[in-house]
Amino acid sequence: MFLGLIDLPWWGYVIVALILTQITIASVTIFLHRHQAHRALSLHAIPSHFFRFWLWLTTAIITKEWVAIHRKHHAKCETADDPHSPIVLGIKKVLLEGAALYQQEARNLETLATYGHGTPDDWLESNIYSGRSELGIVLMLMLDVLLFGPIGLTIWAAQMAWIPINAAGIVNGIGHYWGYRNFHTEDASTNIVPWGIFIGGEELHNNHHTYASSAKLSNKWYEIDIGWFYICVLQALGMAKVKRRPPRVILIEAKASCDLETLHAVIANRYEVAARYAKLLKNIYAAEMARLQLVTLDKIDVARIRHWLHLDERLLTEQQKIKLNVVIKSSAILQMTYTLRQELVSIWHESSDTKDQLVQQLEDWCHRAEGSGVAVLREFSRRLRCYA
Repeated sequence: MFLGLIDLPWWGYVIVALILTQITIASVTIFLHRHQAHRALSLHAIPSHFFRFWLWLTTAIITKEWVAIHRKHHAKCETADDPHSPIVLGIKKVLLEGAALYQQEARNLETLATYGHGTPDDWLESNIYSGRSELGIVLMLMLDVLLFGPIGLTIWAAQMAWIPINAAGIVNGIGHYWGYRNFHTEDASTNIVPWGIFIGGEELHNNHHTYASSAKLSNKWYEIDIGWFYICVLQALGMAKVKRRPPRVILIEAKASCDLETLHAVIANRYEVAARYAKLLKNIYAAEMARLQLVTLDKIDVARIRHWLHLDERLLTEQQKIKLNVVIKSSAILQMTYTLRQELVSIWHESSDTKDQLVQQLEDWCHRAEGSGVAVLREFSRRLRCYA
């Protein structure tokens, strides 16, 4: 019986399978996602062509299709036009049918034409990678069996299942349903775990949706983005160049008033600003909700109300607005803090006001926050003035 050209102990085959799947994950997160879809980095021709070749062998993914679908996901996130939103379609469907949803959207020619621009369009793409996309995975099967014998079938199956399960299912599903959030983005994106290793850093999905054009997905000191590590290695070898990273908060303690620099910094770090506001108000909201329940004796859906308090008003349905208004009208402090949040958010949304007018609005907002009598708002406002 043919046992393959390479004979390994059982754990050796496990290591081989993990290495091969990690190369596939690296190809997806570096080439397809950060380089092609978001232009967060540029790649030398050598790694760029290697990643295309490897994806052809292990996934049959066509670059233009993947990029177009992902860009549409960002543009239409959590709406009926989102190709794979668990908020719209349900978590079960995205988890179990993520690959089918991808295939369905790949047949949408309008999606490809609108969102697929700038992807490879050379002879190799037309005649090999797109023209014979299924041939690659057949060659990978033959190579796995040739090298490892019958166990190569198992290794090949693991390679074929890795992206449909982890990317199409887990990241697109759980990454918009369960997990923790560093930033209060306008979608439901979450970080699944802070150690983005097995899915190449894609587990840090809330960070990505916050700063979509960043080549680095980790944000907190305890978060690990293995894809970013690979990019740093490529950059050290002269094979990649990072274009964008997340903005970093810079504070000038001596600043006592808002200026144009403050405005620009607040807008650039708006998600960090919103997250900090929510964190500082968390205990006040909890205490006020408990007080209202005792006073009114009415049952309040505390979890939903607290969630809505941290959202932009324009993201709420009319029914949600009505339920929220009933609660905040019963509490002067909830009404004040919620109104202040909406006014702050309006400063960084599209506006016809001039920059000078926006600076004045920000300064006026800080005066109101500091005069509110709420210690955490005063602390928040004074820190906001120091943004640079």
